[in-house]
Order: sequence, then C-alpha cells, then structure tokens
Amino acid sequence: MPPAEVLVILPTLGDRIESLALTLESVRQQRDEVAITLVVIAPAGATEARELAAGAGAVVVDDPREGISEAINRGLAARTTETYYAWIGDDDLFRPGGLSRLKSMLDADAGAVLAYGGCDYIDPDGHIIARSRAGRLAQLLLPWGPDLIPHPGSMIRLDALEAIGGFDRSLKFVMDLDAFLSLRALGRFVCTREAVSAFCWHPDSLTVANRLASTLEAERVKRRHLPRPLHPVSPLWQLPVRWASAFAARRLNAHAIRLRRER
Repeated sequence: MPPAEVLVILPTLGDRIESLALTLESVRQQRDEVAITLVVIAPAGATEARELAAGAGAVVVDDPREGISEAINRGLAARTTETYYAWIGDDDLFRPGGLSRLKSMLDADAGAVLAYGGCDYIDPDGHIIARSRAGRLAQLLLPWGPDLIPHPGSMIRLDALEAIGGFDRSLKFVMDLDAFLSLRALGRFVCTREAVSAFCWHPDSLTVANRLASTLEAERVKRRHLPRPLHPVSPLWQLPVRWASAFAARRLNAHAIRLRRER
C-alpha cells in the first residue's frame, strides 16, 4: 500500500448515522485513485459512529469538546506522510474523482497552496437544489464578499496550513474563511468549475441554522485581514453583502422546499 498523500478530516457528533455512512462511502470511493488517511473526530460516547468509522478504515480521535476548529486541529495532529489536507462534513459528499482532481492541480503547481472546485448543494435526500461554480471569481470576492470557496470542495497543502497555525480555535463558523485569507500570502489558489463535492443544505446545518451569527463572524474575520486604514469604511460593502447573502439563502431554502413538495 503506498504512503498516504491526503489527510481527510471528518468531524462528527455521531447523531447523523445514515448520512455519515454515505459520507464514509464517498470517501471510500476516492481511495481507488488517491492514497488517503481518514481521521474521524467523534465524542467518546458516540459508539455507533466510532464503530462505523473504524469499519471504514478511519483513525478515530476523541472530540476535545472545545469547538469544531480545535476538533479539526486534533485531526491535523494525526498527520504522518500526507502532503495535502481535505475536510468533509458528516452529511456532505465527495463527488467521484473529486479528491484526485484537486490533488492533480496541486501536484502540477508547486507554488499553489490551495485547490478548490465546484460544489453541488443537495437536500437531505441527495437531490441537487443548486450548483456553485464560482471559479476564479471566488478568489476575487474572498476578502470582501461572500466566501464561495467550499470547505468540503477544497484541498490545502499541509505545510502551508501548518505555517499559518492551523485553524483559529476561537472561530465557530468561518474558520475556513480565516484560513483561506491567511493562505493567500503563502501561494496561489488554483481552481476548477467541475463539481468535486456536495454540501447538504438543511435547517440544522451549523452555518445554515446560525446564518446571522455566521455572517457577523465572517465580517469580523474579513475586517481583521484588511489593511487597517480600510477598517472604518468596511461596513460600506459588508452590509450589502450581508443582505445579498441572506437573500440568496432565503431563495435557496424556498427552492429546496418547493422541490420537496413537488416530489
């Protein structure tokens, strides 16, 4: 068996067993093309989830109960031979060949620190309700607009991620945005519009159910990455972005509800 090249981190509370099984299967499919170390972070009491993860060949790490950022950092500490990092939620999916596609882009560009692709938004039944194909536009919007780089559809060079100190444990919602903004100083971002992942959109998703809190945290993170002279004027674009993001979220919810009723 070749040394693992991609460290896949999967945090779970163990309360979504059916979707976790689907997520683990999507990871298993990636192994046909990429050598993976899968690390599942789960509470000590999540017996069924831990057994499911172990059966899928995962390294199981105890959830430190200090927030999702610290949970991911504990997973990163399990690094051995891996060069790249990828993340997946316990109700999200990698599309077939997704990790291979991202890895090939980073392999081809030694100066690139992050690769990302398109992302399908799916409902809990797996039906596609929207597609994000932002491409290079996502990089232009990142410092001041919405974050259109999907965490489950991105791959980061581990040396670069370690150089920025991993994920900020004080952040609850937008630790990925903060990392992306920090990584810009270390190298290029490369992208494809091809869908490499699927994000499950449903009311109890952390960033969906806490939309306003997530937005406010994102605004604070983006402000601290701006040059200091721009801090006082940042509300000039943050407020319109907040409104546009909320509007887009409402439309996506309405579309998902309509599709469910039609089925």
